[in-house]
Amino acid sequence: MPAKENTTTVITTLFIWALAGALFGALFGGLYQILGILGLSGWHPLVIAAAAAATTTSAFYSAMPVALVGAMAGVLASIAYLIVTGQNVELILIAGTAGGVGMVAGLFYAWMVTGGGRPLAETLTGLIAGLTAGGILAVLSALTEAAPSIFVLSAGVVALVGTFFQMSERWLVARSARWFPGALSDPVVAGLVAAVIGAGIWIIGGTTSAAFGSQAQDAADQVLGAVPPGLLGGLLGGAVTGVVLELMGFRLQEPR
Repeated sequence: MPAKENTTTVITTLFIWALAGALFGALFGGLYQILGILGLSGWHPLVIAAAAAATTTSAFYSAMPVALVGAMAGVLASIAYLIVTGQNVELILIAGTAGGVGMVAGLFYAWMVTGGGRPLAETLTGLIAGLTAGGILAVLSALTEAAPSIFVLSAGVVALVGTFFQMSERWLVARSARWFPGALSDPVVAGLVAAVIGAGIWIIGGTTSAAFGSQAQDAADQVLGAVPPGLLGGLLGGAVTGVVLELMGFRLQEPR
């Protein structure tokens, strides 16, 4: 019976981490390619893409309902912004507008559903993990002067973020969760997700068409081409990391 339970646990962990890693890797690959097309180079696209993907994935992982509220608010606010301003799309304005509407929606959600500070603690931990993982890979790439593929970068980022996130679960998340009241946690998480949605719409809808003109289709093809290797790399990195951490005693099924 214990052997059967252990096998079931490993299979469950493999599936969950592979799925989360695939979503993370696909988002990271697309963002990394977009930032490169927009002219960012060196460590900037790697760190920014890793941080944004880790923060968004952590928000959905820790508080799916709140993240969905923020995503919906971000989409609606961004559409309203585009309708009002037309082609004059500014990153700070659209992200700020979406984030503000997301926070209002998060406040309404917190008023209806009483929660704790864990969603914000885990989202911020994801941000820290993303910055750390992106920084480590950027340093390694600079030292080795290598140009790793999207597949390798996605697998590495997912493995590093997942390891840091899970290992910090018992001390960083548990302690910091007590600092944030539920009335603050939900609005901030919803606002962060909404702001990311707004920034994504700025990148896709505003910048690419204005910056590339007739080359917009080529840019879109490059971004779409980066998603499959990012997804596969994240899937592999998440599956391997999840199983290794599970075997080391970091239980995914422990109370959160």
